Amino acid sequence: MSYQHEYDKWKNSPEAFWLEQAEKLDWYKTPQQATIQNENEQTIWFPDGELNSCHLALDQHVKKGRGNQLALVYDSPLAGKIESYTFQSLLAQTAKVAGMLREQGVCKGDTVIIYMPMIPQTVMVMLACARIGAIHSVVFGGFAPPELASRIDDAKPKLIVTASCGIEVSRTIEYVPLVEEALDLAHHQPDSCIVFQRSHMPAKLRHELFQDWSDLINHAASIECVPLKSQDPLYILYTSGTTGKPKGVVRDNGGHATALNYSMETVYDTNVGDVFWSASDVGWVVGHSYIVYGPLMRGAATILYEGKPIKTPDAGAFWRVIEAHKVNVLFSAPTAFRAIRREDPSADCIAKYDISSLKRIFAAGERLDPATQHWMNESIGVDVIDNWWQTETGWPICSNMVGVELLPIKYGSAAKPVPGFDVQILNNHGQELPAGQQGNIAIKLPLPPSCLTTIWGDYGRFKQAYLDQFSGYYFSGDGGYFDEDGYLFVMGRVDDVINVAGHRLSTGDLEEVIAKHPSVAECAVVAVNDELKGELPIGFVVLSSKQEESLLVEQLRQRVREEIGAIACYQKTYIVPSLPKTRSGKILRKILKAIINQHSYSYPATIEDPNALLEIESIFKRDRK
Repeated sequence: MSYQHEYDKWKNSPEAFWLEQAEKLDWYKTPQQATIQNENEQTIWFPDGELNSCHLALDQHVKKGRGNQLALVYDSPLAGKIESYTFQSLLAQTAKVAGMLREQGVCKGDTVIIYMPMIPQTVMVMLACARIGAIHSVVFGGFAPPELASRIDDAKPKLIVTASCGIEVSRTIEYVPLVEEALDLAHHQPDSCIVFQRSHMPAKLRHELFQDWSDLINHAASIECVPLKSQDPLYILYTSGTTGKPKGVVRDNGGHATALNYSMETVYDTNVGDVFWSASDVGWVVGHSYIVYGPLMRGAATILYEGKPIKTPDAGAFWRVIEAHKVNVLFSAPTAFRAIRREDPSADCIAKYDISSLKRIFAAGERLDPATQHWMNESIGVDVIDNWWQTETGWPICSNMVGVELLPIKYGSAAKPVPGFDVQILNNHGQELPAGQQGNIAIKLPLPPSCLTTIWGDYGRFKQAYLDQFSGYYFSGDGGYFDEDGYLFVMGRVDDVINVAGHRLSTGDLEEVIAKHPSVAECAVVAVNDELKGELPIGFVVLSSKQEESLLVEQLRQRVREEIGAIACYQKTYIVPSLPKTRSGKILRKILKAIINQHSYSYPATIEDPNALLEIESIFKRDRK
């Protein structure tokens, strides 16, 4: 089967296409109807179907005789532990966790906030919530108390589940004091808070709401799955942001399961018995979709990795995990591979390990720049597949669908739209643009299964953020273009476009030119205000090798002039030790822009290394003097 045949099959009969995909799942009540419209004229998928996401992830495999098959591997160089769980053992523990939640009064429709590190118990709580019909909201462990408090007030959880601590490369973070402070700040108060005690740093439980996991789990009963309607919410996931009220993306059960199973088969080419490793965190959408639900529903083993691509202990960390657990598919953010490349530019660490089990690598979360993709292809020796999607969609919008047909790889492109997504490039007036012209990336409605159904408790905000910009379309917020072959090139957020004397320049184009320099490990381009031209581009560069600074700055200026043109007016480059990023790997370009324009900003809860910002502030202050 070809990609085009698959896409046309969906395009010609979308409802029949998705009903066919839904039939591949083990429903309690298989849907006969693909969609209905609700009171807000939104598409509801499989309205007459009933299922349970935990059943699909665990119970069905035991029922089908795969109980002794490997389901989850916990690999933590930070804690010094490796633990393995079969589908049977993971099911047994998850069913007891579900009983523990039920004894705390958690029922179908209640919300549960999960504020935990990358440990197996986190996965168990997520699946246990799904098992009893509770709606989980995972908040990245270590988020600042004000950010956690805002999510408590928005989700109004019946229960919070946390751990005594999280382990980082250079420190241990006590979670319980952070939760206590968040509860002091929050207006809403949960009924109780369960704490899983890690031996690395047990917590003293002084607050009256706090209970010890081990005291509760020992006498908890095992709970069976609750049948749920397809449209019942599975989880709330808050998108990262620096200001304002958090935005809780709501995901349903039936559409989510259908799309994830389809993507595991067709996009990621992963099947029963394979080993799939998404080197992300369960606090992000990638962790929800492709650490927990997607691989387990597919019957594959999933890797839960508590570590970093470097410094745990070195740039060979990923290759060690691949060898140790015979990983077939690796999925990670491009920033992880840029970090590995910076530490090990000659890829010497790879030769120390047998990574022959690895079939391919997928990258998403940040734009995969051609320089990094080229280095990965040459150094690792497998196909590197870019794919583009968002927290809001929950699965890839565009990707090379290797389970259907491996299309020629074009550096800088996420390939072609996945069936279900009618992607268009629109100008600011909502008119479709031809190939080669950059504009706003939008998706023609209706959205396919698994995409967000609303913003938790605020449909008006959902409509304003995603639907009002262009009538009949979901607005992605990203900009880009299609080439003549139908490949999509995502160039960054539309608010990252730089306007130089009326000429609109993409930061992605500029960064692509800069990243090709052999001395550049990674880079970011933002706009500085200019009285004459409106805005000018400024580059921030992390070096991969030593080079005389003034020479590099001149070389980059000349490269941009040759490849973009003099109109770019690119003159200034700052050499920095590291770029400020969120913990999911996204570069904080808005904050860089605020720094160089001397605007105030607040430190986001999602920042990976606050020192990166302090270094840049110091460099820029010296430059102004």
